[in-house]
Amino acid sequence: MTSSDKPGTAADAPAETAATAGTAGAVPVAARDWATAASDPQYRAAVVDLLGALAYGELAAFERLAEDAKLAPTLADKAELAKMASAEFHHFERLRDRLAEIGEEPTGAMEPFVAAYDGFHKQTDPSDWLEGLVKAYVGDSIASDFYREVAARLDTDTRELVLAVLDDTGHAGFAVEKVRAAIDADPRVGGRLALWARRLMGEALSQSQRVVADRDALSTMLVGGVADGFDLAEVGKMFSRITEAHTKRMAALGLAA
Repeated sequence: MTSSDKPGTAADAPAETAATAGTAGAVPVAARDWATAASDPQYRAAVVDLLGALAYGELAAFERLAEDAKLAPTLADKAELAKMASAEFHHFERLRDRLAEIGEEPTGAMEPFVAAYDGFHKQTDPSDWLEGLVKAYVGDSIASDFYREVAARLDTDTRELVLAVLDDTGHAGFAVEKVRAAIDADPRVGGRLALWARRLMGEALSQSQRVVADRDALSTMLVGGVADGFDLAEVGKMFSRITEAHTKRMAALGLAA
């Protein structure tokens, strides 16, 4: 979030918390490094949750892409997905190593998010190659949008890591190319995939909201109690921006949102 998106008056600003009080004065968390920001135990807990959720998400993405490769119609497609899966695993390794570096057990940090991720993947198991491409493109993009929104309010060290692991592995362009070619070849495919994408959107938003609600540290961060959090109105705007970005991606795929 840019400074122009933040409230413009002192009356609108969130109350000062442990993350902005004390020796650091009123310096916002987004302008501080990890060593300074982590002195607030609530902020530290929120970041551990965030990194844990991201790490398991990357591990799940690696597994999913490896499975999707089995559905690939050509060897070239199979190799392309295998390369993307490898990139996702490297992202996971960076997050795992960072958790260990700050004194957290990676498995323990990921464990609270296993059920939500596995539940989402179980409920949205693709039936064919094209559904798998759309799922990865839509689901990963929604998650990335959410994490980028949160990253803008993190300390500089954590923000740099989060943005690095959200880098596109090449799947977006690959998915758009393959899906549009399939629709050109058979326009009837478009209607089926549009319905599938709408289902994915609903499931992804429901799961992300459920995860945040279940984790006190994350929910407190989002509504302004830790770091430079969103107020409740801004949470609504955030999800509106995510929905708008989804609509644009659907158009890129040649599908109706």
